[in-house]
Amino acid sequence: MAHKRISNFLRYDIILQGNNLAIADGYLGLCSVTLVHTDEGPLLFDTGHFGTRPGLVRNLGLRGVKPEDIKFVFLSHLHFDHVNNMDLFPRAKVFVSALEKEYAVRPHPDDPCVPWMLQEQMAKHDVSVLQDPTGELFPGIQFHHMPGHTPGSYVLSLDTPDRGRVVLAGDALKYPKELLARQSDMVFDSVQNSTTSINKIAVMADRIVPGHFLEMVKDENLVFTWDNYANFTLLIR
Repeated sequence: MAHKRISNFLRYDIILQGNNLAIADGYLGLCSVTLVHTDEGPLLFDTGHFGTRPGLVRNLGLRGVKPEDIKFVFLSHLHFDHVNNMDLFPRAKVFVSALEKEYAVRPHPDDPCVPWMLQEQMAKHDVSVLQDPTGELFPGIQFHHMPGHTPGSYVLSLDTPDRGRVVLAGDALKYPKELLARQSDMVFDSVQNSTTSINKIAVMADRIVPGHFLEMVKDENLVFTWDNYANFTLLIR
């Protein structure tokens, strides 16, 4: 068995808080974006969409990080609300799964979320295509294939020194409803795969950062809950 590397430096910071809001004819939902401080440099898990661009840059700056400081970007999957701001990080190595990259060329006919010009934008970056279903990215950081929402969805698990195992779930697990039902409610792969992936995440995680909700923490009864209120400030002009 390969020796598992650990990191005493590993920590994470949720830069943009995800939510699952919708309107009658579209989405207000914003995905979670997480900054991970690794032994190799700062990594951004997902990048958000154009509507979150000012907040992303501002919140990175509040932490003393400029876009050019980001060394790595990990894309959970290739929907617009998770990838549109990729261009802000031209120096970053971009990690994405081979299955998802292939899927985005020919997405499910009912999937409206793969952005146009995605392949052209990715061609401008140093892209590392993940072939394996699981593996180590950096010390304390593993990637895991979690299909269901899309065929090539991946998550990251962080073995942190102070918060246990934290799973950055992307849309493999978007919000508590899916954890309770053990099924994604936007499936562009298969319902069975979504159920299997959510079950795996629930078992492996001490904490979950969902794609579109607050961070959830497993309590002593092995039940996931959350402490804070989900805030969404709407300005009318």
